[in-house]
Amino acid sequence: MGRKLRWMIWGLSASFVSAPVLASALQSTLSSHGINALKLHQPPYNLLGRKIAIGQVEIGRPGIFGWDKAVSENSAISLAGVFLRDSPAKSNTGVDSHAYNVAGLMVSQDKALPGVAPQAQLYSSGVGSTRNMGQPEQCLTAQHIAQQNGQDVRAINFSFGEPLGRDPRPDAVLDGNALLTLCLDWSSRVHNVLYAIAGNQGRGGISIPTDNFNGINVAFSSARGGIFNKVDVSNLVAGNQRSSNRLAGKEFNIDGRGSIGLVAPGSNIPILNPDGRLNKVTGTSFAAPQVTASVALLQELGDRQIRAKKPNWTIDARRHEVMKAVLLNSADKIQDQGNGLHLGMTRTLIDKQNQNWLDSDAYDDPQIPLDPQMGTGHLNTFRAYQQFRSGQWPPSSTVPAIGWDYGSVDVGYTVDYPLGRPLRQGSFVSITLSWNRLVELNDTNNNNKYDVGESFSDGGLNNLDLYLIPGDGAKNLNAGVICASVSEIDSVEHIFCPVPTTGNYKIRVHFRERFHQATQPYGLAWWTVPTSHPRK
Repeated sequence: MGRKLRWMIWGLSASFVSAPVLASALQSTLSSHGINALKLHQPPYNLLGRKIAIGQVEIGRPGIFGWDKAVSENSAISLAGVFLRDSPAKSNTGVDSHAYNVAGLMVSQDKALPGVAPQAQLYSSGVGSTRNMGQPEQCLTAQHIAQQNGQDVRAINFSFGEPLGRDPRPDAVLDGNALLTLCLDWSSRVHNVLYAIAGNQGRGGISIPTDNFNGINVAFSSARGGIFNKVDVSNLVAGNQRSSNRLAGKEFNIDGRGSIGLVAPGSNIPILNPDGRLNKVTGTSFAAPQVTASVALLQELGDRQIRAKKPNWTIDARRHEVMKAVLLNSADKIQDQGNGLHLGMTRTLIDKQNQNWLDSDAYDDPQIPLDPQMGTGHLNTFRAYQQFRSGQWPPSSTVPAIGWDYGSVDVGYTVDYPLGRPLRQGSFVSITLSWNRLVELNDTNNNNKYDVGESFSDGGLNNLDLYLIPGDGAKNLNAGVICASVSEIDSVEHIFCPVPTTGNYKIRVHFRERFHQATQPYGLAWWTVPTSHPRK
């Protein structure tokens, strides 16, 4: 491989490599061996993220060709806007190679090394030196990016984090109450944006805002035999997060609340440096942007369907709760053997102990919706497309085998989604429910935006439950439940279980316990395997 340069950035490594090695790695990363996004770039899909705005928040910012000297040899990345916090960036100021690498994974237009969504509009801002800046400035920066493109930014990438040691709270822990964490959960709801957060790794140290409720934390996978199917050893995990651990509260969410939502490729990922040289990088910083940019591909599909006034498509397709449910529900867990019983999944993902999702507490315990290492599984952008293209199906009538909805439920009540066809015995059902923690801004000057010096209030998390029940199931929640996800502390419920007998079934959403508002909006996605016979 010739001369090699290595360095560490927030626990992330990178090295220069030859073009053939990068070409091979690319096929593993964006092809079916990775997230399978390249397939969506080609006919008949033709999805490149056109006219979809996504965002990036980092310590520094990516450089612009023809404006910053650092990228004078590389025109692969086109940016919609670059900033220093909430002001326009200045030429040759704040340019950072890490930010450029991350941006390239999302929107590179290089023919040999394209980004996940090469035609998406990327708005990027650097917070600035961490010696003088902290969570208030980071919040201000995130808000500024969320307000770009006429306040229509669909997803924002966070490939950096704030150490707990810099948090001003005494004895700070990951309880969701750091200012930046509160800010992102507030922004998710107010600006309707999905935040993709680089998960913790190595010895930790970038833990805030991984204690968010409303975004997706991303761990990273490494390749075995060319296929990304193993949680990389560098990911920081505590095993069963519901149990006591010496790091709990320091590097993991307190009370065992799930941290990781998805896994995406992050080991030896090919990129271009600002100077145009070929490179490969490793870390969660390079897994999260693949989730962010995948949102752009899906949202291009959604906007295309809405413009064409297709049935079962409304602007609800733009809701971040829907995007979160779709991405989590379509993740790969167990490779399908060709009979469709495992929903056409393309790989078996294993954790650091070489165990798969069926070995996890999340599979056995209805109170644990997310595996502590794997979340719901490995990002598969093409399967997310298949999940999303099925359209929105409200609960007023029977629903198809695959679908999603943006709905609401009142406290103490249930909402049922009867499946239109019987399900096959032995087939698996995947169902994901996503909703928001309520965070409100203490807006002291009443200007409807966050200003440095202001704070947020945690309004709590309403408790929703998710069930698969027989099609003739009564209102009694405990009667005939086939599968359930009933966490009291997570903002996601997830079911992945086999169907015991061929028959009619329905999905039930239950609003068990109120902590703030009496009506709770939610995103719901489901994927099942029907028989060839219609529902009787």
